[in-house]
Amino acid sequence: MIRILLAEDDDSMRTYLARALERSGYEVVAVDRGTAALPLVGPGAFDLLLTDIVMPEMDGIELAQKASAIAPEMRVMFITGFAAVALKAGRAAPSAKVLSKPFHLRDLVAEVDRLFQTEDQHGRL
Repeated sequence: MIRILLAEDDDSMRTYLARALERSGYEVVAVDRGTAALPLVGPGAFDLLLTDIVMPEMDGIELAQKASAIAPEMRVMFITGFAAVALKAGRAAPSAKVLSKPFHLRDLVAEVDRLFQTEDQHGRL
């Protein structure tokens, strides 16, 4: 099963995202900040880091950079409500997908599905 580490500081958003992904067959570990997510990262621990960009203590870009150093095989997807921040995220992690809020939950699930279907077609899963 594909494992997702979700870092989102908004309680209701974190709950909705986790539920939508779990209903779609993903295993989700959800935390409320980057500093809570980073200790969970390890080689092979998660397939995807799904992180908000604007969070207290450690933003999603810093989290993604540190997590990628620990687990380079883990994919990264950013979610943000700030267009300028999305542009910064694209430069910080050019291979990362950036979803801008507001988005529909089915759009998020479709993006995650697409990310792993591509890998599956190449026989990596």
